[in-house]
Amino acid sequence: MEIPFLKLAVVASGISLLFVVYLVRYVLAQSQGTPHMERLSTMIQEGASAFLRREYVYVIAVSAVVILFFVLIGFYKPDLGLNWRTAVAFTAGALASSAAGFLGMYIATRANARTTAAAESRGVVGALEVAISGGAVMGMGVVGVALLGLAVVYWLFEGNATIVNGYAMGASLVALFARSGGGIFTKGADMGADLVGKVEAGIPEDDPRNPAVIADNVGDNVGDVAGLGADLLESYVESIIASLAIGAVIVAAGGPIYVLAFPFVVASIGIVASLLGVMYVKSFARSNPQQALMMGTYVSAGFAIVGTAIYAHQFGESFTLAGREFPWWGPLAACVVGIVSGTIIGFVSEYFTSADYKPVRDLAKRCETGPATAVVEGTAVGMQSTAAPVIVLALAVILAFHWCGVYGVALAALGMLATTGMVVAVDAYGPIADNAGGIAEMAGLDPEVRKITDNLDAVGNTTAAIGKGFAIGSAAFAAIGLLSAFLLATETAMAGIQGLSPGDDGMVGLDLNLSEPIILAGLLIGAMLPFLFSSMLFRAVGYCADMMIVEVRRQFAEIPGLREGKEGVVPDSRTCVDIATKGALRGMMLPGALAILFPIGMGLVLGPEALAGMLVGAIATGVMLGIQTANSGGAMDNAKKYIEDGHHGGKNSEAHKAAVVGDTVGDPLKDTVGPSINILIKLMCVISLVLAPLFVG
Repeated sequence: MEIPFLKLAVVASGISLLFVVYLVRYVLAQSQGTPHMERLSTMIQEGASAFLRREYVYVIAVSAVVILFFVLIGFYKPDLGLNWRTAVAFTAGALASSAAGFLGMYIATRANARTTAAAESRGVVGALEVAISGGAVMGMGVVGVALLGLAVVYWLFEGNATIVNGYAMGASLVALFARSGGGIFTKGADMGADLVGKVEAGIPEDDPRNPAVIADNVGDNVGDVAGLGADLLESYVESIIASLAIGAVIVAAGGPIYVLAFPFVVASIGIVASLLGVMYVKSFARSNPQQALMMGTYVSAGFAIVGTAIYAHQFGESFTLAGREFPWWGPLAACVVGIVSGTIIGFVSEYFTSADYKPVRDLAKRCETGPATAVVEGTAVGMQSTAAPVIVLALAVILAFHWCGVYGVALAALGMLATTGMVVAVDAYGPIADNAGGIAEMAGLDPEVRKITDNLDAVGNTTAAIGKGFAIGSAAFAAIGLLSAFLLATETAMAGIQGLSPGDDGMVGLDLNLSEPIILAGLLIGAMLPFLFSSMLFRAVGYCADMMIVEVRRQFAEIPGLREGKEGVVPDSRTCVDIATKGALRGMMLPGALAILFPIGMGLVLGPEALAGMLVGAIATGVMLGIQTANSGGAMDNAKKYIEDGHHGGKNSEAHKAAVVGDTVGDPLKDTVGPSINILIKLMCVISLVLAPLFVG
C-alpha cells in the first residue's frame, strides 16, 4: 500500500501536538491571581473531572457491548469482514475522542482563573491571549489526536474500509454521550442558577451566594469544551472517512491513489493553516477581540484553500466514478465549496444570534411585553434562520456533486472542517471567558475586570454561534457523505453476493424508489427520530433543573445568612455538582441507546432499503431542527445580554426578567438539543455504513 500521504499526516499531527505542548506550557505559566481565585478554579476543575470520570464509566460499558458484538460477528459470520479488527478500530476512535475531551477540559479549567488575572493585570489583550491559548489546546488537540489515530489505524489495517470505518463509529459513540451528557449537566445547572438566583432572589449572575454557580461553571467545561471537542472531532474524522470509503471504491475500479491521498493531505494542510490562524490571534490581537478572532478564522481558511490548490495542481489526476469522468481539480472545487458554504452559514448564524443585528434587537424589544412573547419571537427567529443555510447547503451539494460526484459531497464536509483546529479554538475560548467572568464576580474583583471578561464572553457567544453553524453544516455534509458511502458499501456487498463487480450492468443495487412503501415507511420513521431524541433530552434537562431548583431554594431557606451574603457563610456547591452529574448520567442513556438501536433494528428487520430511507428522513429533519434550536437559543441568550447592557430598562427591569425566562428556554435548545442532533444523524449514518455487510448478508 502507498503510504507517503500517511507519513505526511503523522508529521502534521506531530506538529499539532507539539504546538499543544507549547500552548499548555504558556497557559500554566500565567498567574492564577489571588488564593481565592485559585480556590474557585480548583473547585471547577474537581467538579469537571469528577463528572467526566463518572460519565466515561457508562461510555466504557456501552463500548464494551459494541466490542463484544464485533467479536461475535467475526466468529459466527467471518465472511462479512466485521471482526476483532473492527473492534480495535472502534476502540481507537473511542479513545481518541475521549483523550481530546479530557485534554481540552484539563486546560480550560486551568485557563479560567488565569484569564481573569490577565484581565486584571494586562487588560483585554492579555485576557484574550490566555483564553485563545486555552481554547487552541482543545482545537489543535482535537485535530492532532484524531488525524494521528486515523493514520495509524489506516496503516495497521492497510486501508480496509470495513475495518477503518469502525474508527469513526467509536468517535461518534463517545461524542454522542459527551455532548448530550455534558449538555444536560450544563443546562440543568444553568437553569437552576438563573431561575432561583436571578428571578426569585434578584441576585446577579455568578453571585457567590448562589449554590448552583460552581455547577454552572463546571457545566460550561463539560458541555461546551469536552462535549464540543468530541463533537467536532467526530465530524472531522467522519468527513475524512466518508471520503476514504468512496475513494476506496474508485481505486478498486482502477482509479488513482490520489483520491485516497487527498483527504489526508487536506487534513494535514488544515492543521498548519489552523496553527497560523491561532498565532495570528495571539500576535495581532489589539483592543477588538471579535475582529481578531474572525480574522484568525479567515487567515486559516485562506491558507487552507491556497495549500490545497497547490497540492491539487501539482499532483491531481482525473478519475472515474459511477461511469462519469471527473477532472483533477474536481476535489479542490468540492473543498472550496465546503469552505465557502461553511463561512456563509457561519455569517447567517451570526446575523440571527448577534446583538449587533436586527433579529436579536427586535427580540429584546419584544421582551418588554413579557416572557411569553419573548419565547414566541425567539422561536420565530430560529425558524426563520433555517432558510438561508438550507438553501446554501442544497446548492453546495449540487455543485460538489456536479464537479466530483458523491466523492465531492464528502470532500465538501472535509473542506468545511479542514480548519477544525481554528474553529474549535475560537469556540472553546468562549467557555473559558465565561468562567473567567464568573470567577471575577465570585472573587469580588473590581467591576472593570468583569467588564473586560463580559466583553470577551459576548464575543464568545457570537463565535460560538458561528461554530454551531459550522457544526450543523458539516454534520449535514458528513451525513450525506456517509449515506453515499453506505449506498456504495451495500452495492459492493450485493455485487459480491451475486458474483459481480461493483458497477456491472447486471448488478442489482438498492431500490430507492419513493413509491415503494418500505422506503416511505423508513423515511417517516427517520423524520420522526430527531424529534423523539430531542424530547428525551428536553425532559432530561428539565428533570435536572427541577432537582437543582429545589436544592438552591433549600439552601437559601435553611442556611442562615446565605441569601443576605453574611460574611463567612458559603453555599454547599458540591451537592449541586453531584445533582447535575446524576441528572446528566441518567438522562443521556436512553437517547444514546435510541441512536444505536434504531439503525440496527431497521437494517435487520426491514432491510437496507428501509434503512436508507430512514437516514434520508433523519438528515432532512435533523438539519432543520439543529439549525432552529441552535439559533433560537443563541438569539434568546444574546437578547438577554443586550438588555443587561442597559437597553430596554437594563438589569432587573421587566424586560430583563422576561429575557431571563427566554434565555432559560433557549439554553437547552442551543447547548443540549441542537449540538446533540448533529451527532445523532452522523452516528446513525456511520453505524449503517459499518454494519452494511451485515444488513445485506
